[in-house]
Amino acid sequence: MPVVSIRFSDEPVHRRLKASAHRHHIGVSTRAERLIDEGLRMEAHPMVVFRDGSSGRRPVLIGGPEVADVIGAVVGGDVPVDQRRSRAAELLEVPETLVDVALVYYADHTDEIDGLLAARASLAEEAEASWRRQRELLGK
Repeated sequence: MPVVSIRFSDEPVHRRLKASAHRHHIGVSTRAERLIDEGLRMEAHPMVVFRDGSSGRRPVLIGGPEVADVIGAVVGGDVPVDQRRSRAAELLEVPETLVDVALVYYADHTDEIDGLLAARASLAEEAEASWRRQRELLGK
């Protein structure tokens, strides 16, 4: 594991980093690594930001949905490949340019987005199984 030593010339930045790590219940190095990674990703993909949510930290398009939402709407399904971009834009009510931004991010971070989509599918399956058990218990 590479080690990097950072000296902060601005004490308030260091204090904010420590406070942020404390709020997230993680170490300062772990918090700094996440923020640096996200900052580098946002530099490479200027229309993508990161937000916390019920499913954890995830990439989101500025002024639009999560990247995983867009990719889930584009990949697979019965829509012909040449119509997927426009269909996803229509369904999500976003310009095709945002669909393109999501596709570029997905090309660079495929495993991350595939993992988010797999986790969502698993949660949906669990919720449906629970609903079916509840229906059975009610005799319906």
